[in-house]
Amino acid sequence: MRCAWLRFMLGRFAMTAYADDAATAYAAERSAFWQAVAERGEHSRRRLHVHYQNYLRRLYRFLVPEGLRVLELGCGEGDLLAALNPACGVGVDFAPAMLATAQKRHPELHYIVCDAHHVHKDMNPDLLHDPFDVIILSDFVNDAWDVLELLNNSKQFCSADTRIVINFHSWLWEHPFRLLQKTGLVTTRLTQNWFTTDDIINLFDLADFKVIRSFDEYLFPFSVPGLEALCNRFLAKLWPFSLFDLFHVQIARLMPETPSTPTVSVIIPARNEAGNIEVALQRIPDLGSGMEIIFVEGNSTDNTWETIQEMALKYSQREIKTLRQPGRGKGDAVRVGFEAAQGDVLMILDADLTMPPETLPQFYEAIASGRAEFVNGVRLVYPQEKQAMRFFNLLGNKFFSGAFSWLLGRPIKDTLCGTKVISRRHYRQLAVNRQYFGEFDPFGDFDLLFGAAKIHLDIVDLPVRYRERTYGETNISRWRDGWILLKMICFAAQRIKFVP
Repeated sequence: MRCAWLRFMLGRFAMTAYADDAATAYAAERSAFWQAVAERGEHSRRRLHVHYQNYLRRLYRFLVPEGLRVLELGCGEGDLLAALNPACGVGVDFAPAMLATAQKRHPELHYIVCDAHHVHKDMNPDLLHDPFDVIILSDFVNDAWDVLELLNNSKQFCSADTRIVINFHSWLWEHPFRLLQKTGLVTTRLTQNWFTTDDIINLFDLADFKVIRSFDEYLFPFSVPGLEALCNRFLAKLWPFSLFDLFHVQIARLMPETPSTPTVSVIIPARNEAGNIEVALQRIPDLGSGMEIIFVEGNSTDNTWETIQEMALKYSQREIKTLRQPGRGKGDAVRVGFEAAQGDVLMILDADLTMPPETLPQFYEAIASGRAEFVNGVRLVYPQEKQAMRFFNLLGNKFFSGAFSWLLGRPIKDTLCGTKVISRRHYRQLAVNRQYFGEFDPFGDFDLLFGAAKIHLDIVDLPVRYRERTYGETNISRWRDGWILLKMICFAAQRIKFVP
């Protein structure tokens, strides 16, 4: 028994030593290769490389706002990191000559000479102690020894709000890329890793990251005026052309280890809903470590405002705020309510109660557990009560859900369900970036969906049982509002799909 145990332990030691030696040799070979590339200045003489890097910089500037803390692993000469204009930019690379060039070009950034698999906070506590907003791995996994080890090591630099942005070449380009190397149009490389999108999603999952968004870019690698813009800005985003894009992009976040117990604000926009106010107060369950209910009355022609005041007194044991919106439309009412809210989590509940208030705990749990950062109610999964949604409204909702799923690059099953949930912290980020889309949305749903997608929140659909209205009439005009939605699709396509 002792001999068997000894052989087993010696075998494990030998395998570990072999793996460590192989990884060290691999890193040394790659470092020497990129050191030589930097010393020759080879990149700057390759037109396709320059064109590709220019495209990457435009793409990352769209994905990453200015003024953040950004860490780039495998930063090379630092051009991509510098293009993002970070408040604090740190680049890590194992080729000293690459970082020497980076230091000359971009002295405002900070650099660490190290194999990115082994970079650690203690190497520079002043720079690396606080979490980064964004971690970039651009064309790095193609060269990495162990991507799972790389992702696990990067967790020490993450918070719940950190986003990892990664791009890597499509395996369909493996043989064309070898041909381009032989013709001298691109820099010759050592043997590369060729991953599928599912491979990287699986590695993220094993490292406790969740991929929020995955999409493809860059169909035409040549600088031909007119044709390049047509292919890369438009055709590259359309099936079947997108199947042949040069590289994949994925954005991921670290999953939290423990759930929280945040406070809650339930915002109820109410126009001509006098008969539903007391019912709402009776049916809304207590949520979180504390809850407030905010009614925002909007230009009613019945006695909704007076009823809200009366019910606030009658149910004084609950924390109730009453507001009147200054503008028009549900979107304006939601923004007024959100600005007045004090809860950690912001919930919208339509006053018509077609989404049962008893379902709100499921929305709360999705946010509090960390499994979602934006929860979108979906009325189109479970069977609906017969009069809950008219036939043409149902068709319209299905069309717009498909259109917005394509626009945002993630599945959005229902765009117009009134119940949406977001943390107040994330809503503040969204509001700061609102000028990118403008305040053109009278409904409020798309302001939130577009905004959440732009700042890369983890949007999760939650099916609900959609009920018939028991009081009053709908405030939606299917034809007028449908036309507004079509215009919004065209506008959003220019601002979030056909870019950079």
